[in-house]
Amino acid sequence: MILAIDVGGTKLAAGLVGRDGTVTGRRRVATPQGADAETLWRTLIALVEPLAGHAEAVGVGCGGPMSWPDGEVSPLNIPGWRRFPLRARLAERFPSSPVRLHNDAVCLAVAEHWLGAGRGSRDMLGMVVSTGVGGGLILGGRLVHGRTGNAGHIGHVVVEPHDGPRCTCGGHGCLEAVARGPALTSWALANGWRPNPRKPPAPVPAPVTAQPDTAVGFGGAARGEPGWPGGTHVRTAQRAGEGAPHADAAGSRVLTGSELDGKGVAFREGRAAAGSGLGGERVAFREGREAAGSGLDGEEVAYREDREVTARELAADALAGDPVAVRAMRRAGRALGVAIASATHLCDLGLVTVGGGLAQAGEPLFGPLEEALREHARMGFARHVEVLPAALGQDAGLVGAAALHLAADRYWST
Repeated sequence: MILAIDVGGTKLAAGLVGRDGTVTGRRRVATPQGADAETLWRTLIALVEPLAGHAEAVGVGCGGPMSWPDGEVSPLNIPGWRRFPLRARLAERFPSSPVRLHNDAVCLAVAEHWLGAGRGSRDMLGMVVSTGVGGGLILGGRLVHGRTGNAGHIGHVVVEPHDGPRCTCGGHGCLEAVARGPALTSWALANGWRPNPRKPPAPVPAPVTAQPDTAVGFGGAARGEPGWPGGTHVRTAQRAGEGAPHADAAGSRVLTGSELDGKGVAFREGRAAAGSGLGGERVAFREGREAAGSGLDGEEVAYREDREVTARELAADALAGDPVAVRAMRRAGRALGVAIASATHLCDLGLVTVGGGLAQAGEPLFGPLEEALREHARMGFARHVEVLPAALGQDAGLVGAAALHLAADRYWST
């Protein structure tokens, strides 16, 4: 078993990952906002130590930038860690377990290529749109690390060069400055959005089963059929769990299995997703903005996001038709489409997967993304790129971190 750790600006997660990519023993806690380096470290260790006795190796995904492969991290969205020797500290704490660490968005890309929506692709970009915006590049079927391990950092592609918002990197107009969750909620609040109150969550529904190797995507259209502006490039397949009830992201009514593929919910290999569309993570909105999730193996976990307002709420309101939330998602979607067009022209990509908290927004995000992508991907070779919602949900970061050990021939070479 691999002890897998996912360090993000919103949450810290850990789990045990088997050789087939199965995740058990999931644990999550909110990332303390504004905490100093040692407080962050203690929070992480308290999270992972109950699992460490079962692990033969440690794989870590952490926000960037970082120095690789030595694993000194300076995550833009975790200001308490600047040049923090995370890999060395973990190696010291767990001396009998080899530790490998990479960018968290790289780990998400690796997971999607290994077991998720990008399985079988030779040339793809895996993206995460959450507290930050990042990515990882797979070219020729292998992870591209770059000189410092930061290849694929698409969040700092400039999409608004004139009067774009200031980015935490010190520049302005970066994709991350426009589309990351906290920036988007700030923009929406400044433009009059007020989060809609949420009803208490319904009980966790029975799992939905899907056929192996199928995925229900956004828009309800199969590849090559009309669905999105400019024609869909989102792969969909058989409907899963016909008639099985799921609470939608707004928590206001129940969706049946026949409706799920139009609501931004993705399935793969029998894993059920409800509410959030995060592939096994049921996100419920409660007073105090607590997020609760049921893991893929039925475990019940909960953590309270240490933020006043979250992008999950904004995405839910966009799905419910709130006009300002819809405008915010359109702003993010178009910025993503412009950046993906640039990356496609540069790297001759065949596929882009998009995951992270905002991916639950479905059509309000992915429709404008597709529209902008088709406007800007004008070269013949770039017009055929597919964009898919990530299939592995909240587990992707853990699966990708474990793959640094379990599939090292493709994803780890120094």
